[in-house]
Amino acid sequence: MVKINIRELKKLKEYIQQGPPDVIIGKAGVTVNVLKEIERHLDMKGIIKVKMLKTALKTEGKDRFTVARDVAKKLNALLLEVRGRTFVLYREPKKKSKTLKNWK
Repeated sequence: MVKINIRELKKLKEYIQQGPPDVIIGKAGVTVNVLKEIERHLDMKGIIKVKMLKTALKTEGKDRFTVARDVAKKLNALLLEVRGRTFVLYREPKKKSKTLKNWK
């Protein structure tokens, strides 16, 4: 399980809210390729912003919270926030990234 304190959590959320989503889940839904792309971003940056299209939710047949929780569980990541059809995941990065140094 990922260990993170409240102050770091707030800084992470502030950092990620600034930019566009890193991955968009399209009308095909949560596919293996989408999961691989999310995992790649998590390994590099440690934090990722994912947006779901309305058609993705119809394809999955689930609500936005369930889809976000399922993706987080499959990738062993921490679900930080769900806002609209956008959610934020965090996992300790495998590679040292300049991105994480900026928010500390």
